[in-house]
Amino acid sequence: MEIASASARVAAGVVGPLVRKLFVRDGVGAGVVDRPVRVSSLVSFRGERRTLSERELRKLAGELVRRFLEASGPREAPGEDGRRELVEALVRSLHSLGDLDMDDVQAVALGHRELARRLRRPVDDVSAEVEAHLDALLEVACLHVLNFFSQRSAFVARTLVEQTRRIDGLVTAVGLLAERVPRRAAEDVRFETRYAEHVVRVHGRLSVPAPDVSAGPRVPLDAAYVSLETADGPGGPVAAERVLAGDERVLLRGGAGAGKSTLAQWVAVAAARQDLGGTPGYLLGRVPFVLPLRRVVREGRFPLPEDFLRRVGSSVSGGQPDGWVDRVLGAGRGVLLVDGLDEVAENARAEARRWVDELVGEFPGNLWLVTARPSAVPEGWLAEQGFAEVSLSPMGHGEVARFVRRWHGAVEGGGEAEGRAESLLAAVRADGGLARLATNPLLCGLLCASHREGAGAWPPSGRGELFETALHMLGKRAEGAGAGGGEGGGGGGIAEGARVPLLERLAYWMIRNGVAEVERRDALRQVERALLTLPGHASVSPAEAWDALVEGSGVLRESAADRYEFAHGTFRDYLGARALLEEGDFPLLLGNAHEASGEDVVRMAVVRGRPEEAARILDGLVEGGTVRGALLAAASLEHAGFVDPAVRARVVARAAELVPPRSWAAARRLADGGGGAVLELLPGPESCGDEEAPFVVAAATRTGDDAAIPLLARYRDHPSLEVRRQLAWCWHRFDTERYAEEVLRHVDERDVYFTVHRPEHLRVLRGLGGRSRVQVAFDCAPAELVELVDGERLTHLWLREGLPAGNADGAGWLGALPALRVLVLPEGAAGGAGGVPPGVEVRWARRGEVVS
Repeated sequence: MEIASASARVAAGVVGPLVRKLFVRDGVGAGVVDRPVRVSSLVSFRGERRTLSERELRKLAGELVRRFLEASGPREAPGEDGRRELVEALVRSLHSLGDLDMDDVQAVALGHRELARRLRRPVDDVSAEVEAHLDALLEVACLHVLNFFSQRSAFVARTLVEQTRRIDGLVTAVGLLAERVPRRAAEDVRFETRYAEHVVRVHGRLSVPAPDVSAGPRVPLDAAYVSLETADGPGGPVAAERVLAGDERVLLRGGAGAGKSTLAQWVAVAAARQDLGGTPGYLLGRVPFVLPLRRVVREGRFPLPEDFLRRVGSSVSGGQPDGWVDRVLGAGRGVLLVDGLDEVAENARAEARRWVDELVGEFPGNLWLVTARPSAVPEGWLAEQGFAEVSLSPMGHGEVARFVRRWHGAVEGGGEAEGRAESLLAAVRADGGLARLATNPLLCGLLCASHREGAGAWPPSGRGELFETALHMLGKRAEGAGAGGGEGGGGGGIAEGARVPLLERLAYWMIRNGVAEVERRDALRQVERALLTLPGHASVSPAEAWDALVEGSGVLRESAADRYEFAHGTFRDYLGARALLEEGDFPLLLGNAHEASGEDVVRMAVVRGRPEEAARILDGLVEGGTVRGALLAAASLEHAGFVDPAVRARVVARAAELVPPRSWAAARRLADGGGGAVLELLPGPESCGDEEAPFVVAAATRTGDDAAIPLLARYRDHPSLEVRRQLAWCWHRFDTERYAEEVLRHVDERDVYFTVHRPEHLRVLRGLGGRSRVQVAFDCAPAELVELVDGERLTHLWLREGLPAGNADGAGWLGALPALRVLVLPEGAAGGAGGVPPGVEVRWARRGEVVS
């Protein structure tokens, strides 16, 4: 965990002043020059300008050691003899500053770790404990030494701004850690370090559907993760991983496969790494707890803090010190990632809210991220507990392109992978059906895999064909991993054709019982019953068949000791829907439709069902009389095969009663619940009131379907500022050039920031003649920005990511934009707004805020 571990819990205000005493002050007679100077000439304990005696140097070292050990905690500190040894070793190392044959610029370029290594002097006959403390103390001291150099009036920083800012950021981060992290017992420190490594090991990789790939089914999270967006209300999109930067408690909604669990993984890994140069400030000093509810809730009982690790089956839970979780949460250092609220039974959700309420009240100050499918709980369900609500947006064109390219790079890399990625993206752009599938990360990953393998029908006509292909591929991968022999390669005498019926029976049982995990003993009973119906398998024991199924299907995994789950709940829903249809269990299917966990089962049943079966399901949803049922019926039409025209008309008529939406939440529900089918129902501006118009536009843009562009083009001349804002920031979800030509070119630009999400947007916007207000939503290099915007027109610039780091003249590059009058930066941006040219007003924007 680098120097962000327990050994670095020393505030900048404690170490900094002591370190500065080691050097002479700038001023008259101090030898200040306008070029780099030798480090040896700056030290205050030797030479003609000596101000620190040997005795005082030793005293200063003793004070550094005392402060450092106090911050580490009394149980971690060595005894008196060890303290004396540590002081002597530190004095010898500090003396080495006077021997360095380099200037201050070169020292800063080295970095604090390398400088500490060069200062370190061999120490004989000291304990390993003392040596460890010395290494950590030297790193902390050197961080402040370099910070001192970079802040000197004579320091030539023109070519080293990036290092200087990095050091300043590290010093700030160490100070933040010192404030956030209390003194702890050595036992807690050791376990916390071990636990952090465990979190990175367990959650630092993603499973991807990629058969027969040498990289294996799991790839590094860093290589595969694609940032998604959340959007609720008029404020525009916010990067999903930043939702906890503005709110301590967040309820995150997203459909099946939308990326909720992956986001929880990202937050957990970022917090566990405690990388001072990379971990977001809101996660520094914090400890993550990933709590998938399907695993931690046992017989309706929610876990107490001391049970968190044991309930998730963590392999390090046995080493957890007594009361450790309580101490972490009591200090407000926890990050509780409660994943899958929809995966607990509906009658248990009230108990879930009580559990959250109790923990929030007992342990304030911790971060919370609770995830759920959109319809799992009503709006404001956790409002009393102080939770903000946001929703994951479907992937737009840019996100899909990044996802596809990163998927191929993570799985195989190389020129062939790049070619396959571009081939798939061309197919997605040309086929509206594929484009709609690709807006979901899970389905986009399955598209990547099936396209790469050339497996099954291509392009798939919808979810049904895509999942059929995925099941075949995942089984093929499991075989390639050495699952065993057997008639079909599945092992245990289980033929390949028998896998799907066995999986269907298991999924059906899980849906019927409302569980996301199955115990081995229950699974064996279901397998035993299914084997009786499979010709040629009478001699296969249930245990053999089950083991072969787990190894050979590719979609089952052991979640805890003797407990199993589907690799993703959508596979369970697809397989269970087929079994439900075979059993004719329509009452169960429609009875579960009001449950968030039952919605995908319904969609899959409509996809897989015969026309008369699909008609029965759709009519049942409409006749139920609920908004959820009406939207689910409309969404199911999108992927259905043939549907009786009369049934289709009844579904459309019922859904039409829900438009136009009259709030941001209603717009989101309509788009998420009704899918692309809602585009046929949304009214144009001529039949929509001014109050509803922004919500209609929001619903249309949220679909991310290029089929929405003609409708949005009808709103391009709308006078409403809110409508124009929606149109100006959402174009990243659509084909860039088509949207720009048909919509953006005609939008009145008064008081509207036009949001650019990638360089291509800047180029296209310049082709439209530029705009006076531009919001840059990505980390854009200053030279590229100056080149691509119309500097003569640009008066208002909003840098959503803050000022770019690593520029020799700070914000001086803004001087190349002669018309610029207003600069908008995110509130709390690192580095502030230093160097902004005179005459440019700086405004600060909170997360999700609309700035004029």
